[in-house]
Amino acid sequence: MSIYRFGRRSGAIARLALLVSVSFVLAACASNSTPPPVSQQPRSETPIAVTPPPATQQDRALFLRPPHMGDRDAVRIAVLLPLSARQPSVRNVAESLLNAAQLALFEFGNPNVLLIPKDTRGTNSGAEGAAREALQEGAELILGPLFAGSVTAVRPIAAQRNVPVIAFSSDSSVAGNGVYLLSFLPEQDVERVVDYAGLQGLTVFAGMVPQNSYGSLMRQALTNAVTARAGEVYRIESYPNRAEAMFEPARRLALYDDRKRALAREKARLEALGDDPEAKAALKALENRETLGDVPYQAVFVPAGGTELRSVAPLLPYFDVDPRKVQFLGTGQWDDAALGREPSLVGGWFAAPPREAHRAFEQRYARAFGSEPPRIASLGYDATSLASALAARPQGQRFNEQILGNPDGFAGVDGIFRFLPDGRNERGLAILELRRNGPVVVDPAPQSFVPAPTF
Repeated sequence: MSIYRFGRRSGAIARLALLVSVSFVLAACASNSTPPPVSQQPRSETPIAVTPPPATQQDRALFLRPPHMGDRDAVRIAVLLPLSARQPSVRNVAESLLNAAQLALFEFGNPNVLLIPKDTRGTNSGAEGAAREALQEGAELILGPLFAGSVTAVRPIAAQRNVPVIAFSSDSSVAGNGVYLLSFLPEQDVERVVDYAGLQGLTVFAGMVPQNSYGSLMRQALTNAVTARAGEVYRIESYPNRAEAMFEPARRLALYDDRKRALAREKARLEALGDDPEAKAALKALENRETLGDVPYQAVFVPAGGTELRSVAPLLPYFDVDPRKVQFLGTGQWDDAALGREPSLVGGWFAAPPREAHRAFEQRYARAFGSEPPRIASLGYDATSLASALAARPQGQRFNEQILGNPDGFAGVDGIFRFLPDGRNERGLAILELRRNGPVVVDPAPQSFVPAPTF
């Protein structure tokens, strides 16, 4: 029997039991996001053996209703995560998602919910075997997997049992057909920040995107968002993932050579005027200039984070793009107080989930598990809270398409969200401005989806 087990997390759960009752749980709204998609490196392995259900009727009843639950019917929720993935960073993310799911389970306090953690091993075949095992153990809902390939592997297996999947992949292509994505979809960050920039009167945009699949996604998202709002995309440059190779794309986007030649021509013209006082004054004013004229766009979009962002963003001012005249825009990857030390980014705007409830979640997580959670951990919390809230409904009315697709949506530690008919989600995002002491909200996230869309 694979009911929820504490195991090596017993110390954390003991601390968790001392927490006060939930201060923020997932609930349906009354009325109306740094990272790029997670990639996976498949490897060959022996498929996971699927454990069959108990053979006898008596054993099967015990299997579906553990003794400690008495006469209550269990609502079994599977959590599929790469707990033994080869990469330590992936294992850490998986552990944090499971920790957050435990936190939500204890805080929400629904005694009928049983979590069934399953290890996907970080591979597609592992996810497939974990899903089969969870479904044979009576799972009514699957939370996870994390990787896009794993979601694709799980989808047909879950569809055979009519069991929905709430996945953590940020790859929109795997959504639909019973798969709902709870992740932070980077396209939404672009739409929100472009919309806000347009309301501030900015209409001509440029972009500096990485030279990879994520960059291609961001290029298309920027183009779609700007053209949908009757704006203009002047130019988008892509750069390799090497600091020394970022110079040329930045130089091109800055039109540095053209503007430098324009300066030389203007200086030559003024010098030809000889002792003309106005010409001498104008020439004097150009002494410390590197270029002449401004770039022909009002905003530049740089969808990067961390070290990469610190490498690429200063190159535009280096090639004479003035951040005081050109608005820098980013994504949720900019939600990092340390970026305020980079002068070129100060004053930049980016879209991200509201911060207040997430901060409270981080504090509760740290008290329970003794460490700060990674940003993605809140998805495990919100997914489990949603499952616990809906588990209170009668069987057959818990996780169906109509319930999960409620146009009014739900509220979690990352703000309001709702699942769209195609399996993607829509989130209520805030706009933040990067200041020297960290990000500050300049346009709050919406509290409801109004008006509700017509599907």
